[in-house]
Amino acid sequence: MIAPWVAPVAQAPVRARVRLPGSKSLTNRALVLASMARSSSTLVAPLHSRDTALMATGLRALGTGIVEAGPDWVVQPAPLRGPADIDVGNAGTVMRFLPPVAALASGEVRFDGDVRARHRPLAPIVQALSDLGVDVEATDGRLPLTVRGRGWVLGGSAVIDASLSSQFVSALLLAAPRFADALEIRHEGGRLPSGTHIDMTVTLLRQAGVIVEHVNHHAWRVEPGPLHLGRFLVEPDLSNAAPFLAAAMVTGGEVTVPGWPLQTTQAGDSLRGVLGAFGGQAELHDGGLTVTGPDRLSGVDLDLGDVGELTPVVAAVAALAVSPSRLRGIAHLRHHETDRLAALRTEIRGLGGDVIETEDGLQIRPRPLSGGRFETYDDHRLAMAGAVLGLCVPGIVLSDVATTAKTLPGFVDLWTEMLG
Repeated sequence: MIAPWVAPVAQAPVRARVRLPGSKSLTNRALVLASMARSSSTLVAPLHSRDTALMATGLRALGTGIVEAGPDWVVQPAPLRGPADIDVGNAGTVMRFLPPVAALASGEVRFDGDVRARHRPLAPIVQALSDLGVDVEATDGRLPLTVRGRGWVLGGSAVIDASLSSQFVSALLLAAPRFADALEIRHEGGRLPSGTHIDMTVTLLRQAGVIVEHVNHHAWRVEPGPLHLGRFLVEPDLSNAAPFLAAAMVTGGEVTVPGWPLQTTQAGDSLRGVLGAFGGQAELHDGGLTVTGPDRLSGVDLDLGDVGELTPVVAAVAALAVSPSRLRGIAHLRHHETDRLAALRTEIRGLGGDVIETEDGLQIRPRPLSGGRFETYDDHRLAMAGAVLGLCVPGIVLSDVATTAKTLPGFVDLWTEMLG
């Protein structure tokens, strides 16, 4: 039985220092590369959450040794093999990154996951693998999915429509160093979203010694070769900083996230500019990032195409602003953990807000909000958005705050401590 959670109201401007665990995006990419490396690797301060546990369990099922060493993970690569059954939960990185890895295994590997995961698109990666000669079978381009690996993939050229998710490109990039020949990946289709996540993948590959050529904005070439990750320090998850920094914004307070890297490929780093557009001040210093909220939140006109995962929290802030906002470039969010655009429209409207769903985003106009039930749709980002609204609107009840464990276990404790 899932217990609803009454979002606490901020009784004063929030002033806090919030230390966050490691990045999910970096942890899961590093796990994949470490599983294919030539020698063992140590992931220092990785994220321990549902999504990363699913990735580690899936790689173990393929033969990789992954053991805990205190808060760290030691990854010992081994020949990839099946048969195996892999539960992807509702983790996009697991359901998209592991099928190309399974193609390098010997034997049959079956993938399935949560009910909502069966609605998320996989057809582009299925088609790309099939074009590369992999024996892969899926149900209407979705889960459940089966890969019958032969222990190798030749390589060559793959054309993929990644307009629904940049993870399709990252999935092929991560597996490509173990292909027999070079792989050229070319995106053909609509706008390529979340380009920062592809940049993160390329940067991590190069750190591991892989030769990656960025042919043009929509094409990449990866040379086969040995991988060596070694000791890899996982940065704090900057996207998970969004609700905490938003707390400073909506209450006119000040929140510091220590350990914020001075240079990073994480999409969450864009929060500095995004929150600045609302009128906040973001100061990056050696001790981290400090955000100070304004007296009045101004509306914004933002293209979030490269940082779509920030949209739910940004929409929550916009719903509390004094002037209208437009969030653009995020049509692909209809295919995330849930249809995030429809969910945000429905839930903010349910609190009395004025939200219009457009072809590629949302228009949000200021209206007084009142308490009520806020559905989270098994989506961690929706739960975080509801918590932000609850700081200023009494009586908001989240249907399932525990879904935040997908990427941020202990969210409620961190939230409570922030308000303490």
